[in-house]
Amino acid sequence: MDAGQGLSTSEVQSIREALAAGRKPRVVFTAAAGQIAGQVGQVIELTDPEVSDEFVVVRFGRDELPFSPADLAVAPKGVTRRVVEPKPEPEPEVPAVAAPEFVLDTPRVPAQRQEEPKVEQTEKPPARRAVKAVKPKGPAGLTVTLAYADGEWTVAAQQGSKALAKPYVVKPAEALKMVALVDVPGVQEAVEQILGTERAEAEQQAEKLRAELAEIEARLAELREAR
Repeated sequence: MDAGQGLSTSEVQSIREALAAGRKPRVVFTAAAGQIAGQVGQVIELTDPEVSDEFVVVRFGRDELPFSPADLAVAPKGVTRRVVEPKPEPEPEVPAVAAPEFVLDTPRVPAQRQEEPKVEQTEKPPARRAVKAVKPKGPAGLTVTLAYADGEWTVAAQQGSKALAKPYVVKPAEALKMVALVDVPGVQEAVEQILGTERAEAEQQAEKLRAELAEIEARLAELREAR
């Protein structure tokens, strides 16, 4: 039987459609499959070809093994599974017993050595190929960023390349609570230093505004007395 040159893309698609319809297409092993070339099996599953080149799972005897399309060909119609039968062992020959001779001065002829029957070794069944385990992909990493710029604290969140939350403004007290959860030397001190600088600037601004307000109120009192 000609095992062919492997499954084509269209033949793989036909097998996929047959499996979806509940059938198990027959295939024949090519020379690329090794010792089992010419044998017939049934396709029971197609796994992900991006994970492994051996994505065609074939049932052969009691084994269910993965193969690549190059190892298989579509079995011709009417082909059944061919089983390799061991050759019968030859029966040992029983030497004939010669009658005793009574002839005088007859030299003894050494008995011919009986050859032991040869036992032909049968082919070993193909070793089971290990199916590669597919490692599941984990979720993308999550990054939460607390930033300070231009007198404002902002928080942003991103998972992988997707932005979950755009930077939004939080109060300084909330920023200080977030930083308190990070047990890293120097981080909380840096935040407290920034807050201290902002507090001092705000107090200076408030003093300036109060002075300006007092000056305006005094001017307003003078204008009222001038009525």
